[in-house]
Amino acid sequence: MLAPPWISVPPPGYGGVETVVSVLTEELVASGHEVTLLCAPGSQSTARVVPLLANAQPAEIERSLYEVDHVARAFAMIESAPPDEPFDVVHDHCGFTALAMADRIDVPIVHTMHGQFTPSTAAFYSHHGHKATLVAISRAQLASAPDALGTLDVISNPIDVSAWPLREHKDDYLLWVGRMAPVKGPHRAITAARAAGVPLVLAGVVQPGQKAFFDSEVAPHIDGEKVRYIGEVGGAEKLALFAGARALLMPIRWDEPFGMVIVEALACGTPVIAFPEGSTRELVVDGLTGFLVHDEAAMGEAVEKLPRIAPAACRAWVAANCDVGVVAAAYEQVFRRAARRRLDEVAARG
Repeated sequence: MLAPPWISVPPPGYGGVETVVSVLTEELVASGHEVTLLCAPGSQSTARVVPLLANAQPAEIERSLYEVDHVARAFAMIESAPPDEPFDVVHDHCGFTALAMADRIDVPIVHTMHGQFTPSTAAFYSHHGHKATLVAISRAQLASAPDALGTLDVISNPIDVSAWPLREHKDDYLLWVGRMAPVKGPHRAITAARAAGVPLVLAGVVQPGQKAFFDSEVAPHIDGEKVRYIGEVGGAEKLALFAGARALLMPIRWDEPFGMVIVEALACGTPVIAFPEGSTRELVVDGLTGFLVHDEAAMGEAVEKLPRIAPAACRAWVAANCDVGVVAAAYEQVFRRAARRRLDEVAARG
């Protein structure tokens, strides 16, 4: 399991990919697989943990120096495995380096695409995508992929539903969780909550480059009562926050490839009110797990309809579609297929 070099696994706070890697790794180990986790320092797992760099790099996310160094060390370790104990497959969650160099090692690579397609990334995948087995995390993400990639498996990001508390009776607040970026819509969540007349809790990190937006569009509305900002949360505090909310608001204005906060809310029986952008159309089943609306006014109006949503139905839906057991089983099929394909290629070469 090749994790990114930036943040430890599991992440201490923010870290969507690292959370995915952690949950999936633990399930694969529990299922009897021998898993080596190649990761940032400070990581913990029931798998064999191998940090590759001297330090994690949370302030240098996507800086090529650290990703290239990390992947080069991973490839060297993979290729030096004992002949009688070779790796069967590499599951890559890094950005681009491992995929670009996937044809340089003999072990097959399964590469999960975690990001949004842009003209630049589409060109990259068109050129390098054939070097590995690619997996999309939503149909919405795949719909924006370049045609050259063809038909790919779509496997949702996993969540361990049993680790999240189901709460049938909610407190009187709405919740927004995410990065303080315009596309994530914290300012729109404030507008919607005010329209509904319900207090709003904002939780999330202000990353470099987002302070000006936060100071101008979010901070002036924080009063500690109608709008509260509690910063980044984790652990038991995060579980209680998701479980107690009347709804999670997702007023995004971009093609979200997945949206982990949606499935985290649903696992707690907390419905989601979202704009129909990207994967929200797949994760929010209108009228069953929440509501899809087109603007802040409609989002505020949808709050009145929340009693129609059964918390148990939210949890049941996410368990059936995104629970880590379901996701790991789907990946096992992809791993076996990739390993068989590589064996056939080696046999064909003689």
